[in-house]
Amino acid sequence: MLDTHTHAWGPPTPEHPWTNGPLVEEYVDSFSVSTVYRSEALLKDMDEVGVDEAVVVGYPIGEWTDNWYTERAAGHDRLYGVVLLDQFADGAADELRQSMAVDGVIGFRLGAICPYDRMWETFDPDVTWLRDAINETEFWEAARQTDAFVQILAHREQLDQAVELVETYPDLTYAFDHFAHADPTVSPEEGSFSRFADLAEYENVTVKVSEIPHLSNEAFPYEDMHDHVRWLLETFGQERVIWGSDYPNVSDIATYEESLRWIEYVDGLSTADREWITEKAFRRLVDVR
Repeated sequence: MLDTHTHAWGPPTPEHPWTNGPLVEEYVDSFSVSTVYRSEALLKDMDEVGVDEAVVVGYPIGEWTDNWYTERAAGHDRLYGVVLLDQFADGAADELRQSMAVDGVIGFRLGAICPYDRMWETFDPDVTWLRDAINETEFWEAARQTDAFVQILAHREQLDQAVELVETYPDLTYAFDHFAHADPTVSPEEGSFSRFADLAEYENVTVKVSEIPHLSNEAFPYEDMHDHVRWLLETFGQERVIWGSDYPNVSDIATYEESLRWIEYVDGLSTADREWITEKAFRRLVDVR
């Protein structure tokens, strides 16, 4: 079993201070884990629920482009890393190449839902800078050359921008996080979420059924999101829907066990579906060691 979306972070130091006020002051202390959640603690929690390997996604508790801890965690033989990069910065292509040269780093994440001037501090689904990012051709060429996995946090209302990006660079491999913040009260065939059907036309596009405890309006097993899971499987196929827990971010309202076991309660999923979602789909898409 491979968890494609976890987080871990180190303590604040003079070289790596905690600078993300909203994250430090409003969120981390609400988690059920220690305020400093190292990769060793993540591995222990993984063992308790039967997760063999995991992807550690960059955690912007400090300067958001400081990937020191993510790269450190990726050095463990059971962990992989996804870094956070500013594709508009001078030398962004070189930064990407340097990160991808680190053993265990498999790609990068873009916070399309974040205002560019408050990156990873707050969300605003009306922002449109992802369109501007399409023009950073040197950066995207570096992504292609390094075979970087492109992970995007976009709101469902921003999927039209995502379609434009994928149309421009169709040879990259993409994953869209957290159901694109689907609304459980709206059928997946309706509204902006249905734009995933356009993205499904591209073989290298995947979607993560992750962070479900925060998206659902119900308690475990989050049944109001199950129609979206079934629709994504029908639309993308079992080979392109991947599970992630978003642990420990979801630990304010759910256990690690709950962030995994809900999949067992989705009617209509076969044993093979569950095997693909929880491991095989990701391994097919990303060249992990």
